[in-house]
Amino acid sequence: MKANLSLLCWVAALGALALEPTAAAAAAVSVAPSSSLSLTASLSISNSGDQVWIIQTSSNLVDWTELESWKIHNGSYHRSLAGDSATPGNFYRAFYDAARQDISSTTTNALLLPAISFNYAAPVLPVSFLVNPILGQDNTPANNLTTDAGATLGRILFYDKRLSTNQTVSCASCHQQAHGFSDPRQFSVGFDGSLGGRNAMGLSHARWYQRRHFFWDERANTLEDQVLMPIQNPVEMGMTLGTLTNRLAAEPFYTNLFAVTFGSPGITTNRISRALAQFVRSIISSSSKYDRAVSNNFSSLTAQEDLGRRIFLGQVSGPNNPPATCAACHGTDNFVPGSALNNNGLEFPYLDKGVGEITGLSADSGKFKVPSLRNIELTAPYMHDGRFTNLEQVVEFYNSGVVDNSNLSPPLRVPTPPGQPPGPVLRLNLTTAQKAALVAFLKTLTDPNLATNVKYSDPFNYGD
Repeated sequence: MKANLSLLCWVAALGALALEPTAAAAAAVSVAPSSSLSLTASLSISNSGDQVWIIQTSSNLVDWTELESWKIHNGSYHRSLAGDSATPGNFYRAFYDAARQDISSTTTNALLLPAISFNYAAPVLPVSFLVNPILGQDNTPANNLTTDAGATLGRILFYDKRLSTNQTVSCASCHQQAHGFSDPRQFSVGFDGSLGGRNAMGLSHARWYQRRHFFWDERANTLEDQVLMPIQNPVEMGMTLGTLTNRLAAEPFYTNLFAVTFGSPGITTNRISRALAQFVRSIISSSSKYDRAVSNNFSSLTAQEDLGRRIFLGQVSGPNNPPATCAACHGTDNFVPGSALNNNGLEFPYLDKGVGEITGLSADSGKFKVPSLRNIELTAPYMHDGRFTNLEQVVEFYNSGVVDNSNLSPPLRVPTPPGQPPGPVLRLNLTTAQKAALVAFLKTLTDPNLATNVKYSDPFNYGD
């Protein structure tokens, strides 16, 4: 059995490489046994050109029967290959044939979409989100309200590798659902293997960033502006917008989806921007342990988690234990800042000036966008440069490691009377147990559904 599967692997690779060298140069084919004792194998094809491949089987390596022809969608394909214990001489091959490139991508064969659209336009939100101050933090513009069709289109664009010049990375490559739509790597890898200069920020609850500017340095004036900038970045995706609109217009399923969303099939930069922004704003989590605890006055939290909550809110203090000011920059049930722009004392001198690099103002040096803490457990590493690998390190930084500088945000200093010079850096002097409690509380902000919710997942059809 092992010998047959080994030969099967060899035959599949030979078929792909021998029949079409040009296609093989841009593709990779592999077949591997599901297990050492299994009669099944797994066929995978990686092909950034999204070409049609032919899958065949044979019992004698001479006479071949076609199983299927498959148009690769979004760069990859997978299927399970079943063996037969009665006739163990069962072989497979996959190959590219230039004469068989007659299958086009349609909504039906390229995408796995539900018959009835997911609800993006009217999500059920916690009561606190429907009143101020959270209501006033909503940055959705009147001319781009989220619709089910628009967010669906945005979801497809978000996962589509066509948005990069060589069709190898998508928005989701650096904003991974399993990691709270952030990147577990310190710096993301661009289309040509180059590294970016900052950690990819988690995207959940981007809808409620009151300052409306995006990126760590706030260089994008709106979310609609932001979503187009990585596409054009020479390190990240390396595309031009003209090339992108032409590429998408060549796909039948896109002209159909744009027509459904916007009333006509035209694919424009503005429409791409609006759809992507709608999807990003739809990434909402409201089923965390914290959300459930709000309704019962936090009685469902453990003693450790509730201690962490009270530390977070500044309700715990002692002679050598001043109250923490976490909530000053991560307030409300959304755990985002209001209108303030903050310097958290990460370093001085500045290796990265953040907003100051954009505005040129010394008063802005070391200031960065503050993301929501929701799903913070999923989004390691932390800070704009990904310097902290876990929440324990983050808590210890705010406990004892904040670096003094002239732009340090006031909540991170010891309060002084009006008119007096700024106080020294606040040192919380938390005990080991208190630091652990604060970490435990932060983990209650994790929504277990976010990382797996299919309405936010990759919609492309990759086979089985």
